Amino acid sequence: MAWPPTIPSTYYSSFIFFLFMLPFASRSSYGFGLQLSFDIHHRYSDPVKAILGAEGLPEKGSVEYYVAMAHRDRIIRGRHLAASNNQSSPLTFSSGNKTSLIASFGNLHYAIILVGTPSLSFLVALDTSSDLFWLPCDCKEGGCIRSLLLSTGQVLFNIYSPRNSSTSEIVSCNSKLCTQNQCPSPSSNCPYKVDYRSVDTSSTGILVEDVLHLITDDDQLKAVNASITFGCGQSQTGTLLKGIAPNGLFGLGMGDISVPSTLARNGLASNSFSMCFVPDGLGRISFGNNGSLYQKETPFNVEQPHPTYNISITQIAVGSNSSELELSVIFDSSTSHTSLTNPAYTLISESFNSQVQNKRHSSDSSQIPFEYCYELSPNQVYEVPSVNLTMKGGDQYFVTNPIEVVDTEGGNVVYCLGIVKSEDISIIGQNFMTGYRIVFDREKMVLGWKESNCNDDEKSNTLAPSHSPSASPTLVVNPDATKNSGSSHSPKLKSFAYALTLLLVSFFAFF
Repeated sequence: MAWPPTIPSTYYSSFIFFLFMLPFASRSSYGFGLQLSFDIHHRYSDPVKAILGAEGLPEKGSVEYYVAMAHRDRIIRGRHLAASNNQSSPLTFSSGNKTSLIASFGNLHYAIILVGTPSLSFLVALDTSSDLFWLPCDCKEGGCIRSLLLSTGQVLFNIYSPRNSSTSEIVSCNSKLCTQNQCPSPSSNCPYKVDYRSVDTSSTGILVEDVLHLITDDDQLKAVNASITFGCGQSQTGTLLKGIAPNGLFGLGMGDISVPSTLARNGLASNSFSMCFVPDGLGRISFGNNGSLYQKETPFNVEQPHPTYNISITQIAVGSNSSELELSVIFDSSTSHTSLTNPAYTLISESFNSQVQNKRHSSDSSQIPFEYCYELSPNQVYEVPSVNLTMKGGDQYFVTNPIEVVDTEGGNVVYCLGIVKSEDISIIGQNFMTGYRIVFDREKMVLGWKESNCNDDEKSNTLAPSHSPSASPTLVVNPDATKNSGSSHSPKLKSFAYALTLLLVSFFAFF
């Protein structure tokens, strides 16, 4: 990425350290297997707003903010495709282990990666609901986004080309990873097309193989070059041309061609990864992470045409009310807010509503995407019913904060049950994952979860047992603390900007 010479140097340096200095903040060791880890930032976090600016973005906590989130989640629901137990040591991207949830780029989580020889940097969206990793590549006219204008200046995106990388190879139709039936001959280039359920949204091109640059996440920073098959995306359509995944998409799904599958198949990491989130959107993703000995678990539902991270809920408790039911849900880190179909949506919402003491907010004059919202007085501390999900197998999942605090257009404050009604698919989104490290263990085919602030369990297999949130019938919440939770993240993550500033100086001194 680059800026024209007319952009002030302060803008230039701010974004340069975001792109190039992100990698070196995590600690790990190198062993028989490798574990890839990097941190997650929300687009609305202070470090990211300082880098990318806030121009044109709705204020966090405002009605417009939640409207934008809900609209984007409807798109994400449509983006689901239509169609070694060895102990691991960490790896991280050579270009950075930090990521950001960027609102202006569709509210997906993004990371900077380096691909090819010589290497190019790409800002890729991380997506647990997709398998294929693709980059904009040898773009046809109008088929890629080459730049975007932000408040800090114009962002120029790199475009990949196999002709410009000495380690690149075109994947032929006789490859095991080539599933297309439109090949004229076994030696032809393998075409791909991924159709998403969002209207007229797709990525089309050919499969290529090249090097994804990694390093061991320890003091040695040993280079590890992973050979990855990915899509050379020559033509994107629909929402992919409107700012969602503008510079590529990093598939984390269960398919053989996904990045976690490839790393495991090549012996670079165990077939598992984890993600965690803290209230302000910071977090971490770790490849090869099998979780903690003390985590809770539930099996994946794998009998599906297109396997996803789908699990079963067998009981829902809201405050003092408890009901048994069978509900299949997808844990999807690329969805902001949880969405549920009936009867689960009605069960939780009405039970929640019956136990809340505050006056229900009239939604006829607002665009708040949540149906159940309640009025607050200034500085009022309020109690809300707890939400507890019992998973298949009996382990319980306590939602750490089921509500969202919203500033209305009239200057008032309301809190809402952070669930959106869905007509087709049930998804556990980021808001219900906050406060946990979620482990997508594809070896054991289980989903694991354990309390986490994203830093207290870097050595997850050696941690002492944690205590689940209390199963008390109510949660006591301070609305000001909830609204300003972005300032409450851990000291290690708060030092992000300071560490990058130091690394920026080192980077330019080196060159």
